[in-house]
Amino acid sequence: MSQFLYDWEKPLYQLAFQSIEDKLHEQKTFDTNHSLLSSAYELAKDVTKENSKTFYVASSFLPRAKRQAIRALYAFCRITDDFIDQSQKDPRDLLGLWQNPCISSQPQPNELIALAWADTRSRYNIPWKYSQQLIHGVSQDMVKTRYDYFDELTQYCYGVASTVGLMSMHIIGFTDQRAYTYAIRLGVALQLTNILRDIGEDWRAGRVYLPKSELETFELTYDDINEAKVTENWRAFMRYQIARNRRLYVEAKPGIDYLNRDGRFAIAAAADLYQEILCEIENNDYNVFTLRASVSTVNKLKQIPSIWYQSAVGYQ
Repeated sequence: MSQFLYDWEKPLYQLAFQSIEDKLHEQKTFDTNHSLLSSAYELAKDVTKENSKTFYVASSFLPRAKRQAIRALYAFCRITDDFIDQSQKDPRDLLGLWQNPCISSQPQPNELIALAWADTRSRYNIPWKYSQQLIHGVSQDMVKTRYDYFDELTQYCYGVASTVGLMSMHIIGFTDQRAYTYAIRLGVALQLTNILRDIGEDWRAGRVYLPKSELETFELTYDDINEAKVTENWRAFMRYQIARNRRLYVEAKPGIDYLNRDGRFAIAAAADLYQEILCEIENNDYNVFTLRASVSTVNKLKQIPSIWYQSAVGYQ
C-alpha cells in the first residue's frame, strides 16, 4: 500500500529527502564555551515559554537534553517568523542576515539562539537544509498573500511547519523511514490549525491562507472575510475545514509509534493539545474574525492522562 494518502504529499516527501541527501557544507563538530552555550539554551527556553505555553508544556515531558534541543528549535523558528510579522525594518534584509548564522555550524558568540540551534543540529545530525527550507517558507509571506488551491497551500505548510516536524523527529529519534510521511502530515495539520485560528488576524495583516477555490465552493469571497460576519455559509465552510484538519491529525498519529519511546508522549501532547484549538473555534461559533481561540491551562491538564495512555499503547 502506498505511504501517501494524498497527491499533495509526494512532492513534499521529495523535498524532505532532498534535504537528507544534500548535506553540503555540513560540519559534524561544534565547539563553543560551555557557559555561553548554557546561556544560549536558557534563552531558548525563555523564548519558548513566553511565546507558546502549549509547546513549552509539551516539551517538558522530554528528557533534559532533548527538551533543550526542541526548545532551541522552537526559538529558531519563532525568531525567524518574527522577522516577517513584527520587525519595523525590511524583513528581507533581516532574514538574509539571520540565515547565515542559522545554517552555519559555528555562529558568532553574540548570536545566542543561533548558537543553541547550531549545537542542536550538530548533536542530532539534523540536515542543515531543513533550516534553509523553513526560512524560505517563512519568507513567502513577503511575496505571496493568496492561495488558489489546497495543494498549493500545502507547499507553504511544508515550509513553515512540516520542516519543524522533520527537525523534531531527528531530535526525538525514530526507527523507521515511514516516520517522514507522518511528520510531514502532522506539520500540515498543525499549520492548518494556525491558519483557521488566525483568519481575522491574518486578514488585517493583508494575508489570506484559505484556498480561494474552497471559499468559492461555499459561495464565499474575500469580501465576506472583510465583513467579518458569521453566516451559515461561513459556518459550513469552517465545518469542512475543521473536519479535514481533524482527519489529518488522525492520519498523522500512527507516525508517533515510529519515534523513540522517550519522545512519544511529548509529540502526542503537542498534537492533541493544539488540536483542542479547533474545539474552541467551534465553541466561539466559528467567529475567527474578532475572537482568538485558545485552550485554557485547566483544559490542557485534563487531557494529559488520556494522551499519556494513548501514546503508551500506540496508534496503529
